[in-house]
Amino acid sequence: MKIKVGVIYGGESVEHEVSIISALQAMNKMDQEKYDVIPIYVTKTREWYTGDMLKDIEVYQDLSLIKKYGKNVVLYYNKGSYVLQKKSFPKTVVTDIDIAFPIVHGTNVEDGVLQGYLQSIGIPFVGSDVYGSVVGQDKVYMKAIWKEAGLPITKYAWFYDTDYKQDSEAVIKKVSKLKYPVIIKPATTGSSVGISVCKDEEELVEGIDEAIQYDRKIIVEEVVSNLKEVNIAVMGNYEHQKVSAIEEVLSGNKFLTYEDKYVGGGKGKLKGGKMPVKSGKGGMASALRKLPAKLDKDIEEKVQEVAMKSFKVLGSGGNCRIDFLIDDKKKEVYVNEINSIPGSLAFYLWNAKDVNFTTLLDDMINLGVKDYKKRLSKVHSFDTNILQGFAARGGLKGMKGSKGKLR
Repeated sequence: MKIKVGVIYGGESVEHEVSIISALQAMNKMDQEKYDVIPIYVTKTREWYTGDMLKDIEVYQDLSLIKKYGKNVVLYYNKGSYVLQKKSFPKTVVTDIDIAFPIVHGTNVEDGVLQGYLQSIGIPFVGSDVYGSVVGQDKVYMKAIWKEAGLPITKYAWFYDTDYKQDSEAVIKKVSKLKYPVIIKPATTGSSVGISVCKDEEELVEGIDEAIQYDRKIIVEEVVSNLKEVNIAVMGNYEHQKVSAIEEVLSGNKFLTYEDKYVGGGKGKLKGGKMPVKSGKGGMASALRKLPAKLDKDIEEKVQEVAMKSFKVLGSGGNCRIDFLIDDKKKEVYVNEINSIPGSLAFYLWNAKDVNFTTLLDDMINLGVKDYKKRLSKVHSFDTNILQGFAARGGLKGMKGSKGKLR
């Protein structure tokens, strides 16, 4: 019997379209002999839809078609099964799923929100748990944890949008303790959305104005000199980790932009509104890169070592991509950020180690099942009910003056 895999993607995020590309790439590469792949598309207005038509990229050119022909559903636990039920009358069950596979990017989906829902209803799912997802999406949290763990990071400062609106001079003074040029980022978005590189205070103000359009928390970091950007994927959990090949990402810009990652880069470029996802191209797979990266042996080993430690200390799970900054002159390595659900699932990094996309997806699903079993092995509730006989003891009134107060 095939395993029913519900692939969840889309959502209310500025990376909505990127998620669609990543999900369609994955669904087209899953082992059809082993898995029954069920698309679960979440619209920008948080409506959930399913239907085989959603596996075709053409459908997303006209979203009205999804509402017309797709089935608007909710996912919940019902009598031992996890079912997708129609929201409209008659509220029939469309199908059930065995495991959820979130392929989502950005705020409101990748950041623990979706994972929290899945965990609350008890369904097995692929990837990091709630905690790993939260710290994997918030650059301030992840930097603080890495700093505490003694991992190499660049100097940074952060603030809330309200801090800046209430006292911009104080925020600028705080940031000015860093050495220019600096890079400004919304703390909880990805795909290089809202990012600016600033060489002075005037550009800093412009960069902050841009970033606060996307997030309430802003992080500012020192730019690494003689920069070489490399990425590596890590697969596993807190017990075991393994690493992919290392890539050097290339860009004509000061940092890898949204266009570099998803629009430009040659073969993966949108042509006539179409993305060639069936061929495994497009998305992050289309970005310009050197793969494998040409690194000195000691630098390569340093990146691998720090990557696994960075993954473990955040409590990450599944298949994550970790981005590094290297000062190529000083030969210094800095861990920059982790992507809990990377664009295109970073399949190209594993391909370079002779792990094809289909095998990668199979490994991720198997790891999700194993992590689910580990969660079940822990105690999360007690059989005893402290409220039994509560009414007979006078309820809340009977607690007045009691030495055994609830704390």
